[in-house]
Amino acid sequence: MPPPKDTIRLKHMLDYAGEAVDLIKGKTRADLDSDRLLGLALVRLMEIIGEAARRVSPECQLQHPSIPWAQIISLRNRLIHGYDSVDMDILWEILTRDLPILIQNLEKILSTEPPG
Repeated sequence: MPPPKDTIRLKHMLDYAGEAVDLIKGKTRADLDSDRLLGLALVRLMEIIGEAARRVSPECQLQHPSIPWAQIISLRNRLIHGYDSVDMDILWEILTRDLPILIQNLEKILSTEPPG
């Protein structure tokens, strides 16, 4: 069982990933170009997911190889440090293709954790 801090961070990842998926429901890729607030919100949510992933202990990360830890953390770093050159096509692909899978994997991990 991961330490409580890891469980909290996994829950943060799940919550913010769910929020991002909810924000894009009914949206198209073009909405990222036309709705600045939507784009900013999604980038920020992805940054938070990456920061939470970075704070999950190495032991917990090793126990859950279904989560692409390095890629999530790298995306966070890219969004933070390359804020002026975010490729919205790549972001959209991550939001629509990868986040639903991340959510499923996090739900599976957290469902095996005792409540607390």
